[in-house]
Amino acid sequence: MKKLITLFVVLAIAGLYGCCPKENKEAKTEATLIGKKEMKLTSPIMTPEVLWSFGRVTEPVVSPDKSLILYGVTYFDIPQNRGNRELYTIGPDGKNLKQITQTKFSEYQALWRPDGKKIGYMSAESGSMQLWEMNPDGSDRQQITKVDPEISGFSYSPDGKKILYTKEVVIDKTVKDLYPDLPLSTGRIMTDLMYRHWDSWVDSYSHIFVADYDGAFVSNDFDIMKDEPYESPLKPFGGMEQISWSPDSKVIAYTCRKKKGKEYALSTNSDIYLYDIANKQTTNLTEGMMGYDMAPVYSPDGKKIAWQSMERDGYESDKNRLFVYDFESKTKTDFTKDFDQNAEGLAWSDDGKSIYFISDIIATDEIYRLDVADGKIARLTDGIHNYTAVIPAGNQLIATRVSMSMPAEIYSVDPASGKDTQVTFTNKELLDQLKFGQVEKRWIKTTDNKEELTWIIYPPDFDKNKKYPTLLYCEGGPQSTVSQFWSFRWNFQMMAANGYIIVAPNRRGLPGFGQAWNEEISGDYGGQNMKDYLSAIDAMSKEPFVNKERLGCVGASYGGFSVYWLAGNHNKRFKAFIAHDGMFDLESQYLSTEEMWFANWDLGGPFWDKNNKIAQRSFANSPSRFVQNWDTPILVVHSELDYRIPVTQGMEAFNAAILKGVPAEFLYFPNENHWVLKPQNGILWQRTFYAWLDKWLK
Repeated sequence: MKKLITLFVVLAIAGLYGCCPKENKEAKTEATLIGKKEMKLTSPIMTPEVLWSFGRVTEPVVSPDKSLILYGVTYFDIPQNRGNRELYTIGPDGKNLKQITQTKFSEYQALWRPDGKKIGYMSAESGSMQLWEMNPDGSDRQQITKVDPEISGFSYSPDGKKILYTKEVVIDKTVKDLYPDLPLSTGRIMTDLMYRHWDSWVDSYSHIFVADYDGAFVSNDFDIMKDEPYESPLKPFGGMEQISWSPDSKVIAYTCRKKKGKEYALSTNSDIYLYDIANKQTTNLTEGMMGYDMAPVYSPDGKKIAWQSMERDGYESDKNRLFVYDFESKTKTDFTKDFDQNAEGLAWSDDGKSIYFISDIIATDEIYRLDVADGKIARLTDGIHNYTAVIPAGNQLIATRVSMSMPAEIYSVDPASGKDTQVTFTNKELLDQLKFGQVEKRWIKTTDNKEELTWIIYPPDFDKNKKYPTLLYCEGGPQSTVSQFWSFRWNFQMMAANGYIIVAPNRRGLPGFGQAWNEEISGDYGGQNMKDYLSAIDAMSKEPFVNKERLGCVGASYGGFSVYWLAGNHNKRFKAFIAHDGMFDLESQYLSTEEMWFANWDLGGPFWDKNNKIAQRSFANSPSRFVQNWDTPILVVHSELDYRIPVTQGMEAFNAAILKGVPAEFLYFPNENHWVLKPQNGILWQRTFYAWLDKWLK
């Protein structure tokens, strides 16, 4: 589940919350324009409505001549309960800002055509998601594809003569195929695992299509994965970063896990495949490499290809290594063998001598550079922030950056000095009116005499002479860093604005502190990482400004598991709990989740294996085993479309609390998944969250 938080941050930045293509398509005739609105706040304290008014900057792309940055911004309309994404261009120096679209239809995944004369983008303006093009100034919008039913991604070949796109393909027979005389039947017949994934039933597979392109229309398209019951990009989170053209436009490198059913559910073994367009042959570049291999990127001269690689099958939180294959010498090299960090978001320098990437280090995400010739890795940036993407652009880097105190904006970074300069100021007007709390870094000693980095976020206008209710934040993942992320739900500045001190520990089982620290959680649920949580809140409780009689504990996913576990093991520390989409009963969770590799690796195996000591210890630490100790008010939040941690987990926890006579509420969303993505649901979530805390902690 590590990728959950990674993608959560990406989505928070990308602004995909509540504005998926289908919503825009359905609302195309009724919707009014949604865009940036001037807001004059009556208070400098952030509210849920203000939080949902921030523009969400996403996907910067540099023009071929390096003169312009193309990017998108999503704004939300709360009464319409939807968002809309518009496109902008700006110079790398922050000048010449121009909004180039203003429509009722979100424009997605905008790319420069290789010649720089057009911008391609996806839009549902014609009723389904298709590829469109326009001039760089936004004029002359033309539809380029008419794909049935619609496309889900695209890219231009470097020579501009072809386009590849992805779309869903139905391969497996349905009940209606088997029994055509039952056209109204809604039944499904399953014969294997992985019949549903993340938030949808597996009815189709994402395939890659290649088409000729004459500068105006596409033709002669064909499926390079024809009749294969596999997917590329990988569901549920993969995007076009998992597919890459060779510089000569002759080969497509793509990520795929060519497994199905039970085999798919038990394995993370994806590979990089090379498809030769001329002879229509496919080669497995990473044959024998057993973990996740994904996101291939060719060097500018096409002589090498880099990708992200995990070593062990079934372990989705393994170290993300940086591998390079040399086509001339036919050798693979792990350039991060002696680098005890992850490498993600790979991007070749224009001269092909270096690879830039993002890596988490001590609870921040920074930009690094690999010099391919000598294998040396250098850290370029340092600060209290997270970089989320990096793009080489001549003598500078273009990057997106966030922090706990600022949503995503675009920066230029000097690769020599690491100095960054803010390019976009999308949310300056709102930020200038708000008052945020101080963010402090503390090192707290654990029960085994180690140090854990803990972020402390103070309320605005913090007064050390007062006593404040304080919240322990429990991270999800479970292997996801409590870094400088900006969240549109678990927003620390929002919590602080409501008068709470936030204690957010980087407990055992998080990356950014070495692989050994990261791996100390697998097979040890309810173990040292829980002691780390208690060490952090106990240390802060000694501060005179913390009201130790008004402590709360909140978290989602594995953080929700943590809340449920602590509810039965906190020894009267806390006065209120909030658990969102948490695992409550590990035995039922094991048999109802979809990605079985995660459960096998982190829990150690199935609960019926009585000879497996790791598994038996894991299931013995199921929060459901400690319900007899529950005595503290708890709010449970869960959603129907969460197939990773099914909604029954939340129902079981809520029912247990009520049967025990513990004050409890259950906030249920029938149309959300592991996250809460729709504006009005998001605001309801915030209001319920703070009403519960205020009731029991103030």
